[in-house]
Amino acid sequence: MVSMSDEEFEAAVDDALDSVPDELFDLMDNVVILIEDEPEGDDPELLGLYDGIALTERGNTGYGELPDRILIYKNPTLRMCEDAQHVREEVAVTVMHEIAHHFGIDDDRLAQLGWD
Repeated sequence: MVSMSDEEFEAAVDDALDSVPDELFDLMDNVVILIEDEPEGDDPELLGLYDGIALTERGNTGYGELPDRILIYKNPTLRMCEDAQHVREEVAVTVMHEIAHHFGIDDDRLAQLGWD
């Protein structure tokens, strides 16, 4: 398990977000990105989660007032990684993976694209 402060992990997430092309960020709608220590539920190895309604499924009727959420889980990421560089790489993949879900890209398609 890698030891990393909250600030160091937040910096890794910030770096991952900085690597997302501006054109893609401009298309994101009503979504917030959060860091949490552990996932809720039955999967303690979950690295990230998209919680919301994908843009492709919203239609023209609206989608509510609360923003969609992209959750990045610190402790599972630290547990699976070998060093700080591995954490930064895994966070970058996780961020892109969850952003893809916001755009309606499912896990099967992400695997085909090499983002699993």
